[in-house]
Amino acid sequence: MDETAATGDRDETVLTDDGVRLWATRTGGGAGEPVILCHGGPGLWDTLEEPAALLPDTPAYRWDQRGSGRSQRSGPYSTDRSVADLDAVRRHFGLERVTLLGHSWGARLALAYALDHPALVSGLIYVSGTGIDDDSTWHPAYKEAFHRKLGERRGRRECWEELRERGDGRTEAEDREYAILQWSVDFADRDRAREHAEAMATPWFGVNYTCNATIGAELRRPGATHGLRERCAALRVPVLIVDGEDDIRPRWSVDSLEGALPDVTRTMLAGAGHMPWTEDPEGFRTAVGAFLRGVSHRGDSR
Repeated sequence: MDETAATGDRDETVLTDDGVRLWATRTGGGAGEPVILCHGGPGLWDTLEEPAALLPDTPAYRWDQRGSGRSQRSGPYSTDRSVADLDAVRRHFGLERVTLLGHSWGARLALAYALDHPALVSGLIYVSGTGIDDDSTWHPAYKEAFHRKLGERRGRRECWEELRERGDGRTEAEDREYAILQWSVDFADRDRAREHAEAMATPWFGVNYTCNATIGAELRRPGATHGLRERCAALRVPVLIVDGEDDIRPRWSVDSLEGALPDVTRTMLAGAGHMPWTEDPEGFRTAVGAFLRGVSHRGDSR
């Protein structure tokens, strides 16, 4: 097992192959299929305590990606580096094979890991991702929906734009408010959207905008999706795609991935946005729990 430093009853430090310290934790129990959860961003921190708690009989491993949250703020930042860090988490906890649950950018990361290391992955749960086509195919529709939703409540769009203009000049409190306003559009229930966004921002660890910009630029570069369809078609790992029906990222963007995968199930949760476990916890629990039982059964049959 790699170097471990306890920071809480179940909190641990994972040491990567290039010496960067990552925060990680294990929750849940039982003999169920182990799951590593990959949070969104990039440049954010683990916000997946809630979905992990919906699976109490599942050993769940959560972590802050490099440069984010409780992990060491140190690059380099790239998809390949993130895949290597994810493998360090797997090895740290002594997991031979694992199911991955990735959310948003974390869904991309989990898919990239499965494509690079299919023998180490029992299953993939792809939550609120954006598929395998070029970002330019869906991002304009997302941007339009973002500004429309942000403008539904008086003054919110103006406040967000003012904070955006301040950039690096924002105070920590202003940076948190900027994130809350931005995240509030990701929930279908507009009356509780800010409440949900504030919960995501508590505790506040600060966004790593350098990480976000660096990996974002990598994902948008010409040819970034070249060969993905063919690689997905060859993936012999069961995949569950989970979408919130009211996610402002167009759900048709995921059709490209669904069409390429040979072993895929897709669940659409009505009345839910980008964090579907928050607005339809029972639907999320049912879909993911059934998938994990199926993966475990496959493992028992091998």
